[in-house]
Amino acid sequence: MKFFTEVPCGVSAVAVSLSDRICVLGSCFADAIGGRLAQAGFSVLANPFGTLYNPASIASAAARLDAGTPFGPQDCVEIGAGDGRTGSFWHHTSFARPTAGEFLKHANARLAEACDAWTECSKVLITLGTARVWRALGRPGSPVVANCLKRPAREFSHELLSVEECTRLLCTLVETHPGKQFLFTVSPIRHLGDGAHANTLSKATLHLAVQQVLDRCGNAAYFPAYEILTDELRDYRFYAEDLVHPAPAAVQHIWERFLDACVPAAEHDRIRRNEKAHRATLHQKM
Repeated sequence: MKFFTEVPCGVSAVAVSLSDRICVLGSCFADAIGGRLAQAGFSVLANPFGTLYNPASIASAAARLDAGTPFGPQDCVEIGAGDGRTGSFWHHTSFARPTAGEFLKHANARLAEACDAWTECSKVLITLGTARVWRALGRPGSPVVANCLKRPAREFSHELLSVEECTRLLCTLVETHPGKQFLFTVSPIRHLGDGAHANTLSKATLHLAVQQVLDRCGNAAYFPAYEILTDELRDYRFYAEDLVHPAPAAVQHIWERFLDACVPAAEHDRIRRNEKAHRATLHQKM
């Protein structure tokens, strides 16, 4: 008797090898997988702007990595809620610093390193978290922001991108980088700020858009991380205490399924040795 539904992954059309240079962009689930890749010995550039959630912010980040345009005073934004630090609408709040000068120094140093890694990378892993976006009303063109930086809600408009808008953003990203292969996932982490139904609509929008990208572009594939957590691991014991983020056991399971589907079997033993060496290093630091 089977007690759970196994989600078939097959062999991914986009393989990831230890010899590849990889860039990971996207949600906090991308941070988790990027961390596992680094621990396993892969050459990884992980979220050089911090955690990104929506297709528009991810596409803008890739365009910035292509252009290499440094950040300047016009990009600086004071974090709200009495925080007092400075960040930007391009970055996650983890990039915030006590002064604008310190922020720009850090952000531009990270950008310079990331541009080189982005140019050299051959594989790009993108994890999409939500199709909902916030636009900064006080900025020219009301651009989509990567993070609202705890600013007052009145400074933003809020909308759900359409399937067509998401498809256009993602197709353009893939098609303008023919020398790279793209592996898409949809984050299994729910965004419940607007309610469960709104989260379902958002995730469905992302799934439909990714499928259209796969139908149009030959250098892209999909890994079913969303389906593995929500169907194969359909139990709250696989979630963290907030009942939203995956627990370590779930991340480990999805990582193992990722290795089976996306990494050549001949490299698995070497990866396990690399992971063991990483754990030993952590133990020595304790």
